[in-house]
Amino acid sequence: MSADLRIGVMHGDGIGPEIVPGAVSVAEAALARVGVVADWVELPLGRTAIDTYRTPMPAETLAALDDLDIWILGPHDSAGYPAEFAGELTPGAVIRKRYDLFANLRPCRAFAGVPATAPDIDVLIARENSEGLYADRNMAVGSGEFMPTPDIALAVGVITRAASERIAHQAFRLAQRRSRHVTVVHKANVLTMTTGLFRDACRAVAAEYPDVTVDEQHVDAMAALLIRRPADFDVLVTENLFGDILSDLAAELAGSLGLAGSVNCSDVRAMAQAAHGAAPDIAGRGIANPVAIIASTAMLLRWQGARTDDDRLLAAADLIDTSTAAALASGVATPDVGGTSTTRDVVDAIVGSVNPG
Repeated sequence: MSADLRIGVMHGDGIGPEIVPGAVSVAEAALARVGVVADWVELPLGRTAIDTYRTPMPAETLAALDDLDIWILGPHDSAGYPAEFAGELTPGAVIRKRYDLFANLRPCRAFAGVPATAPDIDVLIARENSEGLYADRNMAVGSGEFMPTPDIALAVGVITRAASERIAHQAFRLAQRRSRHVTVVHKANVLTMTTGLFRDACRAVAAEYPDVTVDEQHVDAMAALLIRRPADFDVLVTENLFGDILSDLAAELAGSLGLAGSVNCSDVRAMAQAAHGAAPDIAGRGIANPVAIIASTAMLLRWQGARTDDDRLLAAADLIDTSTAAALASGVATPDVGGTSTTRDVVDAIVGSVNPG
């Protein structure tokens, strides 16, 4: 039987080889329920790739990605790679740059059964992923950080109108499918030219979406308001560094970074990648939370379903989300969210909800 969908799978480092197969198991069950046949293509990446290919990001893996529909990327632990790779782009960054995955979409919502600081939070952060105040996004060669003397360190930050406009379009289109409210987050009172340009570009795009309410906040105020009244916000659009910080904050308010799904995408390519890291301190113990990468995989299927008008993929994504929520509500959860379940317990509970009886 020929595959309807070819999906690249890169386990990554640390807890990656424990949680990524769990996400594949859940997605396989959901896709089978809706009649989609998937071809799962495992590709080398990270520490194990160094052992075989002498690089964490083999050319063979990049070449294979070209021919696959969508990809799942496990976390990578670049800090644990041999010293010769220090300063190089991480595997995820190499993929993002090669395929211009300019949007990092990070929803954060609380789940029944999981203690949350903000149980009414349900926000989606649309983070511009190709430039901004993260220096490594802004150079064709080099990291964007440099030291003219041992006591002075500088970083290049770049914001362009074109990149700001395209992430704004992503945010407003997403808001149209949610609560029709976008908040533009910037720091134009201090970074007047750079984040001021981002703000102005978003304002211009907002005029094309009259059905969406738009407001704006300075990033420091936004952090405070997410804690004080998170239910007042729907979609936040912002530059790279601000988006990274706010999404981690929102994820913890919702219960744990271990619950936070994420996709990196362009208009034609997408990759699931959980917001958290490789957590080498708990690798191999069987207690890593698989929910974030499972949620990321659901987002990936939803993105592909929307792009290809395939309602089966949208249904599979919904099935994964509802089954995950049901498992958590039943009390099946890993220690990071107050539970006693193992990684395998959580995966099995979600698969069991996908395939009841």
